[in-house]
Amino acid sequence: MDRIVRLYDLPSLDKEKLQKQNITIRLAKAYEKTKVLDWVKKHFSQEWADEADVAFANNPISCFIATKDGAILGFACFEATCKNFFGPIGIDEKFRGKGVGKALLLASLHEMKHLGYAYAIIGGGDGVEGFYQSINAQEIEGSTPGIYRDFLK
Repeated sequence: MDRIVRLYDLPSLDKEKLQKQNITIRLAKAYEKTKVLDWVKKHFSQEWADEADVAFANNPISCFIATKDGAILGFACFEATCKNFFGPIGIDEKFRGKGVGKALLLASLHEMKHLGYAYAIIGGGDGVEGFYQSINAQEIEGSTPGIYRDFLK
């Protein structure tokens, strides 16, 4: 089910906790495209890598990454599947529950706010209800399967 979130009412982005662990949240750079797409495909799926590829085609790039010591820990995209949509987002299993995902989510949503949006749509995301509660994302009734239909086999 899709969700909607008010971008004008977001929690602040606190990178300090992650910085103490030498984890950086930042926009990916064009010259990192292949490495990021390979990482997404390896850890998640070709479909998510395809969506991240679209994020690299946007100007500015709409893919945030989390890194530590030059290694990718996670990624989050926006305006990849549709305009004003957040997702996909994925975190290395070893770094889940440590604030990396929330930081990527908030960095992306704050960037969408700076682009002029008042609301954002979070596409799909079944099974992660608790993850989106901290930003007060509300389910959009009747949004299943939403845009995610008629998949190619």
